This record gives sequence, C-alpha cells and structure tokens, in this order.
Amino acid sequence: MTPVTAKSLFAKGLIVLLMIITLLPFLSMLSAALAPSGSYPNGLQWPADPQWSNFVKAFEVAHMDQLLLSSTLIVLGVVPISVLISTMAGYGLAKLTTKKYKWLYLVFVFGLTLPFEAVITPLYYEVRAMGLLNTRFAIILPLIGLYMPFSVYWMRAHFLNVPNDLSEAAQLDGATRWQEFMRVQVPLARPAIMSLTILLFLWTWNQFLLPVVLVQDPLNRTMAGALGAFQGQWGTDVPLLCAGALLILAPTIAIFLAFQRQFVAALMQGAVKG
Repeated sequence: MTPVTAKSLFAKGLIVLLMIITLLPFLSMLSAALAPSGSYPNGLQWPADPQWSNFVKAFEVAHMDQLLLSSTLIVLGVVPISVLISTMAGYGLAKLTTKKYKWLYLVFVFGLTLPFEAVITPLYYEVRAMGLLNTRFAIILPLIGLYMPFSVYWMRAHFLNVPNDLSEAAQLDGATRWQEFMRVQVPLARPAIMSLTILLFLWTWNQFLLPVVLVQDPLNRTMAGALGAFQGQWGTDVPLLCAGALLILAPTIAIFLAFQRQFVAALMQGAVKG
C-alpha cells in the first residue's frame, strides 16, 4: 500500500468516525422519541413498537404551528436587514475607507469578543425602557445589532479579496459607486451573502437566551426559546420532549442540506486571493 493510499484511507476513516460521532446524539434522540409516552428510554435502543404518534402529539401540545409562524416572523425581521446592512458596511470598510479611518474596523472586531451573556442584563433594561418587552421586536432589534460585528467582518473579508481592477473598470465605464456596488460587487458576493444568510438563519432560529429573558409568552418566542417552556411542562415525558426537540431541529437541518453547496463555496472562496 502506497503512502498516498494509506493517507487517503486514514482520511476517509476519520471522516466516517466523525460522522458517526455526530449522528449518535440524533439517533439516540430519535430512538427515545419513538418510545412509549411516559416511559424512560435506556440508552440507544430501537423500540420494538415505534410510537410515531409522539411527533404528532408533540406538534399539537407545543402549538408548533404558532411557533413556526413566530420563528418565521423573527427570522424575516432579522436576517434580511442584517444581510443588507452588513453587505453595505463590509463594502464600505473594504473599498471606501481611507487609512485614516481604518480603526473603525477594530470596533467590529471588538464586538466579536462580546458574548450575549455579557450584555443580556443591560439589554433587558434598555428594551424595557423602549416599551418593547414581551414583543417580538425585543428579539429582532437586539439580534440585528448583536449579529453586526460578525456579519460585517464576514462581508469585509469577501470584498477585500475582490480585485480593485474591477472597480476601476466599472468607473471607467461611467458607473457610479452605487452602480458598481449593485451591478458588480453584489453579484460577485452572492456566495458570501448566501452563506451569511444561512448562518444568520440558523443562529436566529436556534436563539434561546434572548427569547427566554425578553419574552414571557412562549408563542412569541423562537422555536428554540419555546422549548424551555415545553420542557418545563413535559420534562417528565422524555419521549415527547425528544420528539419536540427533533421537530424544532428539522427546519435548520433542512435549510443547511438545501444550501450546503453555497455555504461551502463561500468558505472555499476565502482561500483564493484575487
């Protein structure tokens, strides 16, 4: 066996091992979700009589239809605005900022170091002072601001890799800065924009801390945030709780699988200069 073949087999084996490790928790949750309601599943074992009705019951008792609507409204309020602002800001920092104002970029880098937990208390009092407590805007507006550092950093990294010759060519053709941005830069940034959209969707959909702290009504939270109330009500019914958790995870997994090519393309794009 040649060294190249040995390395290839080792790499494939490592990937398979990582896949198994990643899938084991989901398989354990699935087997637990199919156990009879009210029972206590013991480890990873497939039930003799799978209770698929647990998913239907979890959907009904958790009011998943209303949670889906609430999560969708929050995602639609956060993701498009965040992507729009960060795309323009990333382009401005990469192409329009002079050396005198390069320090502005450090503000966004500093924002990457701030965890949500560090700002949740002042954020609570700020939202309450604005009269937005217990509304979906209490989730939407803070998330837009909290996502800005990473989003701007992500888009700036893309625009830095775009050759300046393209901008100069567009300007020689008579294009304004806005026309150049819309007709040249944005089409080239499509993979980065798509991947950022996917990331922000996943983070918003799975946001747990802010909805729990800022919104009391579970039906106005994200689906992940409502899981806390669902757990408090049905925490003793492990199969039902696992079924509800899998229903909450299903949309994020579906979105990632549907757009994984765009996500990988944006990651690979960062490895290519010029």
